[in-house]
Amino acid sequence: MKGEADEIALSVQDLREVTGFAAACAEAVLDVFESDQPDDSRPREAVDAAWAFARGGERGQELRDRAWAALKAAKNTDTAAAGEAARAAMAAAAAAYLHPLARSTQVKHILGAAAHGARAAELAADDDRNVAAAHLRRAAHLATPAVVDVLGRFPAAPSGGGRVGELTRTLDAALRAHTRAE
Repeated sequence: MKGEADEIALSVQDLREVTGFAAACAEAVLDVFESDQPDDSRPREAVDAAWAFARGGERGQELRDRAWAALKAAKNTDTAAAGEAARAAMAAAAAAYLHPLARSTQVKHILGAAAHGARAAELAADDDRNVAAAHLRRAAHLATPAVVDVLGRFPAAPSGGGRVGELTRTLDAALRAHTRAE
């Protein structure tokens, strides 16, 4: 999908790689949500839908619906940690909809599940920033060369976004530094 100067070349396989990475990051914190809301399967269904796409499935309405449902689940939690875990699941399903636009905001489609997951883990550990840092290190190890390549086609993560934005920028910088070090 190549086009104008502000477009990024993205293949369906690129989208599958990014979505698989996002699903793995979100899956790591599903238990945070499920311990808060054991009868609500919406975030797990969003992660499952993300995995289905990553493994060759359709990028259709069901995937979008699962992402929106996970976001709605995030708004009905008893703890902030559970809400962030549901947002990680939403971001995993939404990763399939990374747009081929050279905009820093698109980095959230790539790294949002990892950042929300890190924040969920941090909050679940009484706001322990070391837990978020460890979660980001695990996420960095999950990022395949293909994911890092896609990330490198976009501008660096945008400013703002509170703590989740900070976590996004931290992971973005780490992945880009790793690429430069090779």
